[in-house]
Amino acid sequence: MATDVLPQPTPDLAARRKKLAPDVQDAFTAFSERVFAEGAPPDKTKQLIAVAVAHVTQCPYCIRGHTKAALRHGATPEELTEAIWVAAEMRAGAAYAHSLIALQAIADV
Repeated sequence: MATDVLPQPTPDLAARRKKLAPDVQDAFTAFSERVFAEGAPPDKTKQLIAVAVAHVTQCPYCIRGHTKAALRHGATPEELTEAIWVAAEMRAGAAYAHSLIALQAIADV
């Protein structure tokens, strides 16, 4: 499981990361806060998008954090599961679409 490879996030690790590049950390934090601030899509929708993208990018920290945030903003388990299925289809769809590159390369031989 990923917990065997990825460290658990802790305040100590976060502080060390910030100490090594404080300006970048502050910029990233400000960017993240702005992205998830109230806007055109409702908070729940933003979090459902984040859950789907987190599955495509395969970030376990993001999956956990945004799933919890989506639930806090009123997402249902059914909505979360369908968002994950959308992500799975999109990822599979990309492989399917890119198969044309291999087919063209085969034809070129």
